Amino acid sequence: MLALTVIFFVLMFVGLPVAFAIGIAGFWFFLTNPIMPTEIGVQKIATMSQSFPLLAVPFFVFAGHLMNESGITKRLFRFSSLAVGWMAGGLGQIAIVLSTLMGGVSGSAVADAAMEARILGPSMIERGYGKGFSAAVIAVGSLITATIPPSIGLILYGYVGDVSIGRLFLAGVIPGLVMMLGLMITTYLIAKRRGYVVANSEKPTARGLGAAAWGARWALIFPVALLVAIRGGVFTPSEVGAFAVVYAIFVGFLLHREMTWETLLRAISATVSDIGLIMLIILMSGMVGFAIIFMQVPQTISSWMLHGVHEPHLIILTMLLFILIAGCFIESTVLVLLLTPIFVPVVKAAGYDPVHFGILMMSIVTLGGMTPPVGVAMYAVCSILDVKIEEYTVEALPFIATILLVICLLVFVPGLVMWLPDYAFGGPG
Repeated sequence: MLALTVIFFVLMFVGLPVAFAIGIAGFWFFLTNPIMPTEIGVQKIATMSQSFPLLAVPFFVFAGHLMNESGITKRLFRFSSLAVGWMAGGLGQIAIVLSTLMGGVSGSAVADAAMEARILGPSMIERGYGKGFSAAVIAVGSLITATIPPSIGLILYGYVGDVSIGRLFLAGVIPGLVMMLGLMITTYLIAKRRGYVVANSEKPTARGLGAAAWGARWALIFPVALLVAIRGGVFTPSEVGAFAVVYAIFVGFLLHREMTWETLLRAISATVSDIGLIMLIILMSGMVGFAIIFMQVPQTISSWMLHGVHEPHLIILTMLLFILIAGCFIESTVLVLLLTPIFVPVVKAAGYDPVHFGILMMSIVTLGGMTPPVGVAMYAVCSILDVKIEEYTVEALPFIATILLVICLLVFVPGLVMWLPDYAFGGPG
């Protein structure tokens, strides 16, 4: 197992694409294991693709791109601007609320961050907001997308860890809103001290806010309908993904009348690119996942971590600290696929709910995309806004600290995570 780990990190360090680094490390395990035929490695790659729950990933990725092309983003921006644009740091507040709303549409933090950087970033800089601050509030704010359903990361966690995706979706709602509130307070305090101008000088009226909500109704209804459909047993998560695609096309062509065949083809092209990358990583991880189970890594780590420790919170905090450090160097999808089969058995042995841990893990894993040295969302936003990584890092520290405080709160107050799924599904599952 040590050789597999070393090979993976060496290949990552020399710049090999993540999927190939995982694949070569996995094949090395089968080539050097005398009792394990190489054919099994190939079979494990094929097995990873033969999964009905995994269909939710391409469906939701496609639905997210379709909704971005259907006029939904524009209407959500209008609603967010009217609702919070009057606060100190108005455009920053809009970015955070928009991330929360887009979390129920796109399911991708990187896509959300890049979109907001193009829409809001230039306006923030033109109105006197610092470039580093603008990049930080947009990038870190997109973290909310990791918990608000339909989160692609939660689907992968549920699939690999054999955890209810429906419960994970419901569990992510309240933590996402708490993160939104925490980041909004942080933005308000910084903007108030620096005198950043508001986006709208007048507070919204009930009529104006209602009109904006009505204009964005098809986007606002979607995440609610998604949760109700899963809870009511109408659809499985995979079937909801297919429904989301049909819903986005229906809204774009017939209701908003903003989608054309050209924009549909653009959404398909972007989806094929994203899915090709994600699925290649997922398929190659099948070999490594098998090696982890074959070498009994979860049992070894479980016995090591639980030896002499009787406090589940201490075990969870130790794992989250490890994930936080690893997330600074490894892409989030890879971490979810590699660490979930290791940590979920440990979590269960410690008497901790894997649904609760999944929300914590996805928040920490996604936070790695907003931090140096390899944060994907960070680089996307900084490149779009032409911001130096050093400047971004300094400005991002208060927002990152806020997220870490929220995660600590979620660790010690499990009701914030588990109340909604327990209420909807009738107790722990």
